[in-house]
Amino acid sequence: MTVQPASGTGATVRTEVEVPIRTADGFEAAGRVATFHGLHDEREHIAIQLGELREGERPLVRMHSECLTGDVFGSTRCDCGPQLRESLELVAAQGGWLLYLRQEGRGIGLYNKLDAYALQDGGADTYEANRRLGFDDDHRDYRAAAQMLEALGVSEVRLLSNNPDKQAQLEAHGIDVDRREPTGVFMTADNEAYLRAKVSHTGHGIELPALVDPAIAAAQLVIDADD
Repeated sequence: MTVQPASGTGATVRTEVEVPIRTADGFEAAGRVATFHGLHDEREHIAIQLGELREGERPLVRMHSECLTGDVFGSTRCDCGPQLRESLELVAAQGGWLLYLRQEGRGIGLYNKLDAYALQDGGADTYEANRRLGFDDDHRDYRAAAQMLEALGVSEVRLLSNNPDKQAQLEAHGIDVDRREPTGVFMTADNEAYLRAKVSHTGHGIELPALVDPAIAAAQLVIDADD
């Protein structure tokens, strides 16, 4: 373990510790988790180093915003859980970091995110719901992510993301994004409207199929009615 005091205006690595990772479906990886001093938003973000960093190759970096409902409980209202699982494996295979950012609900917090879900149940899309609650479409600020990478000695990355705003913000804070690589598409009857809103409203690079299988959608409606 290494612990360094905060100094100056930049972030520094506070602690690094080995954390073995094993997912419910049996994927295993050796993770090295770093915590930080001096992040501008003072949140407890972490960076997980996975795989072997290859000489001459820019590391693969995934900035994943915390999603309790998707990451922990497997909610299918979003694609966060599958994206996290995929990211762990891709970063471990290619070498790099997964930055786990404490920005629940695109930065509005867990309770507000659940309030937004209730509005979505009444017909609002994910962005309209935020606005009805008095929030912007997306409150996430990736300056802390850039600080984390700088503290780790990373200035150039391959970014695993469908979100052009992540690339734009990283570059604005001095991180060179060599290229942005898309995640998989994890569409279900539950999250189809959510994903389509991300594509149409904020230009996410998600290649969505034309429609979810109507039989799947109908079955889900029956399940929801029974609940």
